[in-house]
Amino acid sequence: MALVAIIMTTISFVAIIRGLAGIAPAHANIRELAIVLHVATVLPAIPLGGYLLLARKGGPRHKSLGKVWIGLMLVTATCAIFIGRDFSWIHLFVPLTFWTSWKTIQTARARDLDGHRKEILGFYLGALTIPGIVAFAIPGRLMNVWLFW
Repeated sequence: MALVAIIMTTISFVAIIRGLAGIAPAHANIRELAIVLHVATVLPAIPLGGYLLLARKGGPRHKSLGKVWIGLMLVTATCAIFIGRDFSWIHLFVPLTFWTSWKTIQTARARDLDGHRKEILGFYLGALTIPGIVAFAIPGRLMNVWLFW
C-alpha cells in the first residue's frame, strides 16, 4: 500500500509541476472548472489517503484527517459528474465513491474495525488507484499529456 501511495503521489505531482511550469503541452481541459476542481481535490487525497492507511489509527488526528479525506473524495466524485459531454465507464467510480464513503463512515461509527479496514482499502484502491492509472494511461487525457508529452 505504501508503494502505491508513493508512486501515485510522485507521478501526480510530477505531472502537475510539468503542466503548471509550461514544460508539458497546454491542454484545453484545464479551462474547465469541473476538471480544475477534480484535480485540485484528488491531488491531496492521494498522499493523505496513503498516510491514513499507514499511520496510527483511531486517534483524534486519524479521525479528523479521515473526515477531510472523505470530503476530498466526495468533492472529487461530484466534480467528475460534470466532466465530459457523455457518461463513460469511468463515471462508474462516482457512485462507487459515494457508496464507499457512506460504508466507510458507517463501519467507523459502528466500531467495526475489520469492516472499516476492508472498506477503506477497497476505497483507496478502487476509487483512487484504478481511475488514477486510467488518467495517466489513456493518451490525450490531461494527466497523460502533462506526464508523458
